[in-house]
Amino acid sequence: MSLSNALAKTSPDLTSRSIAYFSMEIALSPSVPTYSGGLGMLAGDTLRSAADTCRPMVAISLTHRRGYFRQILDAQGQQTEADVPWSPETTLPSANKVISLTMQGRQVLVRAWRFDVVGVTGHVIPVFLLDTDVEGNDEWDRRLTDHLYGGDTYYRLCQETVLGLGGVALLRALDCKPSVYHMNEGHAALLSIGLLEEHLAGNPLREAQEIDLEAVRRQCVFTTHTPVPAGHDQFGLDQMYQVLGHDRGAAIEHAGCLHNGLMNMTYIALRFSRYVNGVAMQHGKVSQLMFPDYKVHSITNGVHAGTWVSPHFQELLDAEISNWRTDNQYFRSVYGIDPARISACHFKGKQRLFDVLAKRTGHHFNPSVLTLGFARRVATYKRASLLLEDPARLVAIAEKIGGLQILYAGKAHPADGAGKSLIRDVYAAAARLNSSALKIHYLENYDWELGALLTQGVDVWVNTPRRPYEASGTSGMKAALNGVPSLSVLDGWWIEGCAENVTGWAIEDAETEAAEAANLYEKLEKHIAPMYANPAAWSRMQQHCIAINGSFFNTHRMLAQYVCNAYFPFPRLADAASPSVPVNEPAVQTLLNEPALA
Repeated sequence: MSLSNALAKTSPDLTSRSIAYFSMEIALSPSVPTYSGGLGMLAGDTLRSAADTCRPMVAISLTHRRGYFRQILDAQGQQTEADVPWSPETTLPSANKVISLTMQGRQVLVRAWRFDVVGVTGHVIPVFLLDTDVEGNDEWDRRLTDHLYGGDTYYRLCQETVLGLGGVALLRALDCKPSVYHMNEGHAALLSIGLLEEHLAGNPLREAQEIDLEAVRRQCVFTTHTPVPAGHDQFGLDQMYQVLGHDRGAAIEHAGCLHNGLMNMTYIALRFSRYVNGVAMQHGKVSQLMFPDYKVHSITNGVHAGTWVSPHFQELLDAEISNWRTDNQYFRSVYGIDPARISACHFKGKQRLFDVLAKRTGHHFNPSVLTLGFARRVATYKRASLLLEDPARLVAIAEKIGGLQILYAGKAHPADGAGKSLIRDVYAAAARLNSSALKIHYLENYDWELGALLTQGVDVWVNTPRRPYEASGTSGMKAALNGVPSLSVLDGWWIEGCAENVTGWAIEDAETEAAEAANLYEKLEKHIAPMYANPAAWSRMQQHCIAINGSFFNTHRMLAQYVCNAYFPFPRLADAASPSVPVNEPAVQTLLNEPALA
């Protein structure tokens, strides 16, 4: 944070930024609560890799003055929420621009704060956080950028209008004219309407022809992140016209962006993008089935290694593999490091985790005991309780293998009653089952710092989504970077990352949850525990996790794929079904001629 502020006095040249990245949430710093979970973490990691590898990017998001929420859990696991207020005025420099946006039939003023993501080479990615808390705005409008995913659908549509239309207007006010606009999920889809208005140069949107829509498509890239229908924002036509006005609403209808009689942000993004992708190989296939009228590619997610590798591993890597921070393919070189040193680094991370938990919770955990981690947003399809499906068998396994520790964490959305019920279920199971052999503990307020401690310190990362609802998942990737194997359902990224008994284990598909749980227990008892009891074999697996999965499931590789396949595709890679896909040949040539660090 201090580095961001120190460098903020000299703003980077925005006229040279050719890629604009729009995301409703971005995890920029543990002290800036502008994110809720995986989507925001991915966005932040993307920008951190862009900074490390000197990409010509700029990013747009919202300020979220009151954050997402702090989770408070009582003795029974009942979740309540509290705001996480912060002050951009005392934290970040101003962008020194105020733009006016027409919405809800009135003018709304929008300003922005700048957060500089600084790479290891000193390259800066400026992130502009839009803020409607501006003197002169209607009091209700001033609260529009307060709560991430807060309020009702009308509030959400207003927020997404600020993000899309306001973001485009701010970039123009800053004399920034990117050639590529990347919509990270459908929340930002209205940027396409802003680009269409700009292209028509003041003429009514109703006069737009297919050639005008194509001009916008040439600039836009869209990443969809969820196969869950509820994850695709949609709004009634009355709200669309009330917030956006008749001209914009009619243009959205005319462009064929409605779905089932509703304004659908995903369909707006699909209609106005020349490149669309899912976030894992399997998710790309699932998305193609969901949207058969559009070509859907896949670029598998990653994580930013410099952020998620533990301090102890960073010291080891800095000493042994000097270029790993700018080129993550060098993680394969951990095969030249004694596996015992890798295991020793992980043990330090495990001890660090347990020391923090002892201070936070008063509970003490044994670093010599096999420890499982399960931490993610709490939603029913993620099945947090599958691990507890057969309590008697779980207890028996714990007693047989000399002890078992299970650490849970995760927030349920404030309006998700079913998710909150799952947390209470885990609490109740822990109260019944905790013994000298088995310890189950649910950790309060899963956030950036706790997520890092868990992925760096547990022995096995557990993931149990109901197929095919896991788009990608990234927490297991963070664990792999720290030598932690996964025990997971074959969905999302794990289809690509699972080498059985090498990087982890697959929970096999079955017709019932009981059968899947039985397979989980079988893997735990017959494969995981025996290997954990063999230090040499376990340390070798830790080495495989880093070398095989760490070298691929990172945002350096992911971003390079976006640059070559989506942002500035080579002619031979252009979609044959879309002959009008533009190729920015000067930009491609520049990238090809740049040194390895660029």
